[in-house]
Amino acid sequence: MKDMGQLQLAEKRYTVAEYLEMEEKGEIRHEYYDGEIFAMAGTTMNHNDIVDNVRTLLKGFFRPKGCRIFAENVKVEAIENFYYPYPDVMVTCDVRDINGTYIVRHPSILVEVLSKSSATYDRDFKLRRYQKIPSLQYYLLVSQYECYAELYTRTDQQGVWTYQSFDTPEAVIPFDLLGFMMPVAAIYEGIVFVEEEGIA
Repeated sequence: MKDMGQLQLAEKRYTVAEYLEMEEKGEIRHEYYDGEIFAMAGTTMNHNDIVDNVRTLLKGFFRPKGCRIFAENVKVEAIENFYYPYPDVMVTCDVRDINGTYIVRHPSILVEVLSKSSATYDRDFKLRRYQKIPSLQYYLLVSQYECYAELYTRTDQQGVWTYQSFDTPEAVIPFDLLGFMMPVAAIYEGIVFVEEEGIA
């Protein structure tokens, strides 16, 4: 796994226990995949603001219901003992996560804000692995360069997800399984789109 938009560290392979201990003590975030660790890249200001907007929207609806909403600095266990990424935003309403410390294992919503270096990784590699999380109901991808969002929704049919895209500020993204709606305009509140550049 090389095309991640992140810097792979030394070729040493780490156990999950070694990785988790390093993350707990260190100041730099790393994603873990099958024994390899990858330092997380920096982000643009627009990326940061969009993450903040999305988290605020989710927090306002889900926190009163007893859920927890995290942004960027909490990892998810996508595949046990194998893959631990840091989603941009996630929601969990599972009591096992509510009382957790470092890792979310039962998310219901995962969100990634796309960047030039990570778009393919988020749409392909992460999508396929996130879909293996039994509790996950929605995977939302948000562009930081234009008004565009994509939503994958789990269906009752094994392995089948629906796909929707939204490309106008007037659109509303439906999270019907959870009784929530997200206005696209609110995602991009305060955002001035800029050209794709840099590593974010």
